[in-house]
Amino acid sequence: MKHISKFTFSILLVLLSLTGKAQEKNTTQKDSIKKDSIAPKKERYGLRVGVDLFKLTRSFYEKDYRGLELVGDYRLTRRHYLAAEIGNEDKTVDDDRVNFTTKGTYIKAGFDYNTYQNWGNMENMIYVGLRYGVSSFSQTLNSYKIYNPYPYFGEATEVPSGDKFNGLSAQWIEVVAGVKAQVFNNFYVGFSFRLNRLMSQKKPDTFDNLYIPGFNRTYNGNFGVGFNYTVSYFLPLYKSTVKAKKTEKKK
Repeated sequence: MKHISKFTFSILLVLLSLTGKAQEKNTTQKDSIKKDSIAPKKERYGLRVGVDLFKLTRSFYEKDYRGLELVGDYRLTRRHYLAAEIGNEDKTVDDDRVNFTTKGTYIKAGFDYNTYQNWGNMENMIYVGLRYGVSSFSQTLNSYKIYNPYPYFGEATEVPSGDKFNGLSAQWIEVVAGVKAQVFNNFYVGFSFRLNRLMSQKKPDTFDNLYIPGFNRTYNGNFGVGFNYTVSYFLPLYKSTVKAKKTEKKK
């Protein structure tokens, strides 16, 4: 009985010791969490620059296309970003009636609004935005087909051309929706969808601008769609303290 009592007493001492350590650990964790919640949170602000991989890789697998687009954004506030894209394209289009080549450059500028509420030190984005785009380009009419009203006597006749039209331009508004996620330290990947609406354009006298650098293929004359897949690097410039929300005291 004495041995059993000593053994039981020893077990009780061990359990009490473990309980005390567990309580001490929980208290330490709570204090740490409390300190973290009390400590002011700081967020990074800076410039993010990158490249559109969609246009870059498309140049390798599509023989009638060459293009490059650089992207960038600058964080103004917790949710607002200035954003811009600049690029050039060389695209040959073989349409039902015409075959033409478009070459030119473009720039798009606007803003993004981050709708995603990040946790901790995360800096991801689920955003919507708006761009104003301007493009300067040329069109080369490679060939065209003469319509044959009597198909029984043969198909449309293709006529070589080579006429070049310089000094063409276009301006448009672009609605953007996209995602950017941090995969490594300061490295981000993202994608976005674009819906474009032409505001004005200068086009050749003989045919429409069926393709505009930066705007892409035109549909119904005024509308276009776009997509990009980007990889970018963030250059932190400074940090800003996040102001804690004030809570109203209950009366």
